[in-house]
Amino acid sequence: MESETIISDQFYTAKSAVRTDSLTNKIFNSQSTSSKAFVHRPASKLGLSIVVGTFALMIAGAFSVYHLQEDFEAFQMERINSSWGLPFLIIATLLFFYQTGVFLYNSYLYLGYKAIPSVSDDLLPTCTVIVPAYNEGKLVYNTLLSLAESDYPAHKIQLLAIDDGSKDDTWYWMQEAKKKLGDRVTIFQQPKNQGKRHALYRGFNLGTGEIFVTVDSDSIVKKDTLRNLVSPFMVNEKCGAVAGNVQVLNNEKAILPKMLNVSFVMSFEFMRSAESRVGSVLCTPGALAAYRKDAVFNCLPEWINQTFMGQPSDIGEDRAMTNMILKQGLHVLFQRNAVVLTNVPEDYKGLYKMFIRWSRSNVRENLAMAKFVFKNFRKESKVGARLLFLNQFFKIAMTYPFLLFMFFFIAVHPALFLSSTFLGILILSTFSMIFYAKRYNLSESFWAYSYSVFYTFSLFWIAPYAIATASKRGWLTRGL
Repeated sequence: MESETIISDQFYTAKSAVRTDSLTNKIFNSQSTSSKAFVHRPASKLGLSIVVGTFALMIAGAFSVYHLQEDFEAFQMERINSSWGLPFLIIATLLFFYQTGVFLYNSYLYLGYKAIPSVSDDLLPTCTVIVPAYNEGKLVYNTLLSLAESDYPAHKIQLLAIDDGSKDDTWYWMQEAKKKLGDRVTIFQQPKNQGKRHALYRGFNLGTGEIFVTVDSDSIVKKDTLRNLVSPFMVNEKCGAVAGNVQVLNNEKAILPKMLNVSFVMSFEFMRSAESRVGSVLCTPGALAAYRKDAVFNCLPEWINQTFMGQPSDIGEDRAMTNMILKQGLHVLFQRNAVVLTNVPEDYKGLYKMFIRWSRSNVRENLAMAKFVFKNFRKESKVGARLLFLNQFFKIAMTYPFLLFMFFFIAVHPALFLSSTFLGILILSTFSMIFYAKRYNLSESFWAYSYSVFYTFSLFWIAPYAIATASKRGWLTRGL
């Protein structure tokens, strides 16, 4: 059953009086990232043992590298004197200096990044918030309540929730949210499961706002998130899309979310800040993103009918939309002050399936980006966007050569491989650790090392597998 959307100012006023005890406040207080929260939180025995074990491995690796110097020198000479070793070494050296240059460039961009402050209420645009949901259960209820409690003028916001043919009680919880929020939310039910892209497509066509905001149905927003997210559109007329700042909601429930919490801060707050400086954020995340309505409708037919190798695209709808908006010559920005907390997988199976989906989308959309990034797709400087693309391209292109070298290294010199890998993790992950410690706190930052060890030894196969199976369809995590 479809109900009509009518925004009630009176209802908004009544609800605002009790906001101090709202769901959003409770969740964000419990998930606080302040230093005090982390200092006084007792570490679990398992978590502490993992962190300590990680450091033991890295220190052992460093000592092993020191004691095996002669073996390393012999292996290096062996490589140089082989027919394939010298070319590989030259390529690896060039890529190392290239990656170092890219890192320094991104660091320079990050240091100059500043989030755009919220504009005043009278300048805020009308906004349609679309929440697609599939088998999310009560999570969608919490999401809708957090959105309804946003500090955003009630007469300027339209909230749409779309059940994509769920097989659980998602529709029930949408109805419960409807009962609680009344005319402030409109709920829809797809006749059958068609995929997230089609649920969003329905929302786009029903939306009346100047700005479209998409929010995943297992996410919670802060009160000021929406106004911060859409403010760049009012300041920059060339802004076509804005990416939100995604943090982990369930980081207290399991070890993997703890690791991902640190990883997300690095990938969002560092990388997307740098990308935003050149107006070329490569992906507006499904958890929280905003789009200018005109930009969406300029590419909507192409987006909904997108195919890859003759098959309809049922993944990567966020990255595809970002690409198509960049291709229009518009800017895609990042708002660090627009925070959303989202649930991430808590077990290995859920995590690798999520990463496979992301990696396949990355392969597909890098191919799509290659078709326009070296053309005159925007009037402003295109150097930053091209450097970001090349960095992604080289990572994909060198996946198999480095994988083969890794297997060769393990087979010939396993001790050298293990010791150099642990030392490398110690060195390279220190930046992530320091970045998180500076932005938030020290105690949780050490998960950066554990995550790197975990990824290196248990998820290294994701990228090569995703490249080989890039044409495969399927969301993968929907049945979990």
